[in-house]
Amino acid sequence: MTVRVRIAPSPTGYFHVGIGRTALYNWLFARHHGGTFIVRSDDTDAERSTQEYQDDILEHLRWLGLEWDEGIEVGGPHAPYRQTLRLERYHEVTDALLAVGTAYPCFCTPAELDERRRAAMAEGRPPGYDGRCRSISPTTALARRGAGEAASVRFAVPRPGATAFRDEVRGEMDIDHANVDDFVILRSDGSPTYHLASSVDDVDFGITHVVRGEDLLSSTPKHILLTEALGGQPIVYAHLSLLMGPDGRKLSKRHGDTAIRAYRERGIIPEAMVNYLALLGWSPGVDETVVALADMVERFELSDVSRNPAIFDPAKLEWMNGVYLRELAVDDFLARTLPLIEADLERGLDDEELARLAFIAPLVQERAKLLTEVAPQVRFLFVDEIGYDEDSWAKVMTADEIPAVLAAAMDRLSVIPEWKTAAIEEALRAMLETLELSPRKGLQPLRVAVSGSSVSPPLFESLEALGRGPTLARLAGAAARL
Repeated sequence: MTVRVRIAPSPTGYFHVGIGRTALYNWLFARHHGGTFIVRSDDTDAERSTQEYQDDILEHLRWLGLEWDEGIEVGGPHAPYRQTLRLERYHEVTDALLAVGTAYPCFCTPAELDERRRAAMAEGRPPGYDGRCRSISPTTALARRGAGEAASVRFAVPRPGATAFRDEVRGEMDIDHANVDDFVILRSDGSPTYHLASSVDDVDFGITHVVRGEDLLSSTPKHILLTEALGGQPIVYAHLSLLMGPDGRKLSKRHGDTAIRAYRERGIIPEAMVNYLALLGWSPGVDETVVALADMVERFELSDVSRNPAIFDPAKLEWMNGVYLRELAVDDFLARTLPLIEADLERGLDDEELARLAFIAPLVQERAKLLTEVAPQVRFLFVDEIGYDEDSWAKVMTADEIPAVLAAAMDRLSVIPEWKTAAIEEALRAMLETLELSPRKGLQPLRVAVSGSSVSPPLFESLEALGRGPTLARLAGAAARL
């Protein structure tokens, strides 16, 4: 059997970390088994679906490196891969199910359903649909529909009965049909429900495994019943635990950003995001945190996915991102950060500035956790005038010895024969001895004076990159500001 898996995000919101993990697990499973990874669009929610969200989903699948074999923008033997382009097929299936009595029209209005639901709850009965229209004869139902009476179409769940299946993550499942309503497959306006459209697509596209969030576990008996009614091959299901925030509650906007775009804009690189998402519920089988993508593909099995909730912690993601940034080749690090630096400056760098950046980049790379940290740290190297961070100034530049430190630094730096890191360090450490100051008290003021902030690349290398003239001018400017 050739493995065929899919993800089918609804374009009703930005691509978030939950669907990102689901997509990754599907992709890893397909690649591990030499199978096919399909991307389709469950876009039947016309009111909330937008092209902007659709574009965001596809853009960030590609950003993560999860290229697909069939689907939207790629094509394939089962095109089209948008549900809004397959409405005729869903109506065809509905008519076939009605013809054999596996489905029936329901004439209950929303107001009637709501009233009966409230009454059932008040009496302590299950609030699900009571099957009232199931007893209407096909002839009567046809006449009522022919007369223009609005009706949805419901699937006739076999009663009594149960649906048993093995979930690859959660184990053996056995759902009594007493807990499964006769569910709507076609709304009164002619639009298909998720249950119908998704099940028809899975059968038509030859899906072998459905890997999705556990919030859809309760829908699985419905989808199995529909698959059987359509004559489709049995599908293997795996339901992933939901992601939780650091406080142990279901991940939501109260925990901060959930859209992958937000983390990308914050400075997370795709390699780190993929690695972090992979470990949210899956163990590679060894005591590893940083795992190469090729190793993930080799080791991934659904049986190794935990049923326990996983914690999405942005702080851990940033830590992992720092690990990946440090492992980049310097040229790669520069290629990723240069557009951010030039955007911050609102201009391009000339050749001399590019050389200056190449000199300081490895030192910034060693300390950065996010790509977006780089531009603010190196900005002082490429501007004529710096702005002072007021918190840094208040914390560092108000001590009594600061004027003497700035004066002594200018004296010693103005006479060193060669403007190199080693000579700069030697001169400034000699200054510390003369003034009997610790590096923190003697060097931090120089950092703020030349960069505008107490957070910058290593001081001695920063001064070499900046140059003698600008360094002395900024020290003098800071002394004047005192």
